[in-house]
Order: sequence, then structure tokens, then C-alpha cells
Amino acid sequence: MKYAKLKEKIIEKLKEIYDPEIPVNLYDLGLIYAIDCAREGNAPKCVVTMTLTSATCPVSDSLVNQVRNVGSLIEDEPDLIIEPNLVFDPPWDQAKMSIEAKLQLGLL
Repeated sequence: MKYAKLKEKIIEKLKEIYDPEIPVNLYDLGLIYAIDCAREGNAPKCVVTMTLTSATCPVSDSLVNQVRNVGSLIEDEPDLIIEPNLVFDPPWDQAKMSIEAKLQLGLL
């Protein structure tokens, strides 16, 4: 629980990143599988395990880079390192979406 507040801040910033083809943020889409933080030297480093809705997503590089840049958006952690870990197992499906995302997309 040492990094609980930091993870909350990261989640807030991840909720500002939207898939350009689906009007829902990456976190509520269920594309973020885990956020694991540890101290690396004097700076916290967080590995964000994530996936995409499709392995052939045309904006995959852009989305991964936006996740990587989240660290620079958290003002009180100037040395924060975010390392995206892109995985496709388990594959993404609609069951991973939040209730809010499903409502927004008319799936409920």
C-alpha cells in the first residue's frame, strides 16, 4: 500500500487518455491490467501493464507513448518513471470495461 496514492494519481492521468476510435478512456476501457511501483534509485518507477483492443491497433505506438508520458504529468513526483508493458495475454474483451464505459457506449 506504500504506493497507493501514487497509483491513484497515475490512474487519474490514465483516465485522460482516450482511444481515438472509442470515446472512452484507457482505464475505463479495461486496457490497464496492473500498475506496479517500486523505488529505483531516488525515483519511483511504475510499470503499467496494458493491452489494446486489438493487436493491430493503428495507434498503438501513440497510446503506449501517452502512457509513458504520464509520469511527466504528475507534478509532485518530478522524477517518476512510467514504463509501459504492452501485453496481449489475456486478450482484451468487453467484460474488462467499467460499468461507466459500458453505459457510455450503450452496452448496458
